[in-house]
Amino acid sequence: MTASSVRPVSEREARRVAEAAREQVWHKPSFAKELFLGRFRLDLIHPHPAPAPDDVRRGEKFLEKLNSFCETGIDAARIEREAKIPDETIEGLKELGALGMKIDPKYGGVGLTQVYYNKALALVSSVSPAIGALLSAHQSIGVPQPLKLFGTQEQKDTFLPRCARTDISAFLLTEPDVGSDPARLATTAVPEGDGYILDGVKLWTTNGVVADLLVVMARVPASEGHKGGITAFIVETASEGVTVENRNAFMGLRGLENGVTRFHRVRVPAANRIGPEGAGLKIALTTLNTGRLSLPAMCAGSGKWCLKIAREWSAAREQWGKPIARHEAVGAKISFIAATTFALEAVIDLASQMADEDRNDIRIEAALAKLYGSEMAWLMADELVQIRGGRGFETAASLAARGERAVPAEQMLRDLRINRIFEGSTEIMHLLIAREAVDAHLSVAGDLIDPDKSLSDKGKAAAKAGGFYARWLPGLVTGPGQLPRAYAEFRPPVSHRHPQGKRAAQQPHSPAYRDLSPHLRYVERSARKLARSTFYAMSRWQGRMETKQAFLGRIVDIGAELFAMSAACVRAEMLRTTGDHGAEAYQLADVFCRQARIRAEELFARLWTNTDELDRKVVSGVLAGSYAWLEEGVLDPSGDGPWIADATPGPATKENVHRRV
Repeated sequence: MTASSVRPVSEREARRVAEAAREQVWHKPSFAKELFLGRFRLDLIHPHPAPAPDDVRRGEKFLEKLNSFCETGIDAARIEREAKIPDETIEGLKELGALGMKIDPKYGGVGLTQVYYNKALALVSSVSPAIGALLSAHQSIGVPQPLKLFGTQEQKDTFLPRCARTDISAFLLTEPDVGSDPARLATTAVPEGDGYILDGVKLWTTNGVVADLLVVMARVPASEGHKGGITAFIVETASEGVTVENRNAFMGLRGLENGVTRFHRVRVPAANRIGPEGAGLKIALTTLNTGRLSLPAMCAGSGKWCLKIAREWSAAREQWGKPIARHEAVGAKISFIAATTFALEAVIDLASQMADEDRNDIRIEAALAKLYGSEMAWLMADELVQIRGGRGFETAASLAARGERAVPAEQMLRDLRINRIFEGSTEIMHLLIAREAVDAHLSVAGDLIDPDKSLSDKGKAAAKAGGFYARWLPGLVTGPGQLPRAYAEFRPPVSHRHPQGKRAAQQPHSPAYRDLSPHLRYVERSARKLARSTFYAMSRWQGRMETKQAFLGRIVDIGAELFAMSAACVRAEMLRTTGDHGAEAYQLADVFCRQARIRAEELFARLWTNTDELDRKVVSGVLAGSYAWLEEGVLDPSGDGPWIADATPGPATKENVHRRV
């Protein structure tokens, strides 16, 4: 199968496949879904949910052991230098139980909650992001999570004990010419006897180079007795016909064990199929609903490290008679890093605790956390490099060679860059979240803009939509956000007392409590404004709404800012009531919300004042070659070769570079 021979798929079919993989029904409430509908349901997240005492004890005990291992058992500089995680490091992680952090103790795992699993990933990633990626890919999207959600008891008994202690797993969906459009998936699993014969090539198989077990998405052809469709399978890497043809190298995450895996007539027992035929994409998307939380957890950890380095360096480095932190140009960057780190931790802890309690549908919250965390962490790392100046651009090894502290700021920037692409690029996340955000509208009015629906269907849809909007639209006019005393619990008493009774003024560097209630009133008003904007856009563009990706991206980004503001305020209030740095948390939440409001207002303005139409015309000109003259005067150092590698099924022609640890 050459890249050009991948089966053609129409735009309509691609949408149909993606839509079929969605969870169609909302069985539980969703704070973020309500937010996009203009309803600020603070009661769904406040008071901040808290973990059970037993979960805290178990989690803290494991974090203590993991911390010791990170200090003594991980040589981050060696991983960066050799572009490989040493076997002894992986063995140490296995002995520690790090492969089974999220696996139930009855299968040999540690049994951490989502909250503590994310804390563990943040900790280990602060030392080596490559190890964080290995552990996350194994447990968040590899074999353990889909088996937990969809596996049979026999499958759990067979594979989970292995995943908890000895076997590394990977998730294989992407192909050389198939990325975010799974309708074009070309890897096949043809039924034969009591199993399937697997053929195809998978690209960017994180953990694939060292994995023992694989979750593979393949297309089962429809036939008598077989529904067919994209289906999930557990595949033993040691099976005959499985070949890791290449270990890929990247800008960052140099220790990432990521490769190209070929399957040639690989026999997979029917017992290794996860769920029914055709359920593969639904399994993948459902797994990612919580699996996506691991990535923003590591981003929050990166923010903490950036803050530490910025604080220490900016206090030590002097320019023009005072520490650079005292210069406003640098201080603004430090304030941004501190406030944003607080917000990212607030978002990930809130979403993770909601996932543990399982009272809410967090598919949008998890996607927003991934989107927002990956974008903001990249910005924080970029600001840190700027604060460090030339030293920020210099490698840690070079700094050490000339006698300075080996601060890997440039590595952090390189390592974080992939997070804006991993597990759904920012652009794809915009579309995914936007689809969920307008689900209520499409449920009642979708048939009105569907060209395949009859006039009779459109008439019924119009009546249904009329009833919905008659109830919904009036609620977007006024709300608590217009009441000066709304959300008064986020305005602590003037005495500034701490819960223990000590006055903040008695503590030299303790700030007074800020008033966060105006920020929550802003969120409530803005949620209604966001919903009105979405409704207006749907009325204006109707069926063309899905092509307005720039507009939808801004809608989602506004929602992300509002969600982060909500999480930051709720976390600050929780810390105030527990006496854990409450005043400082209120100050950080206040600063973050002020920064977020500026960003949100800019996005609101750009909903209707932008260059989207002009951009489309320029793109057409670029593709037509109208501006090719602008490319003159440079040389292209790129090597020869096709844009997309040949992925024709067949026996391997390259050496197997898989290594078993």
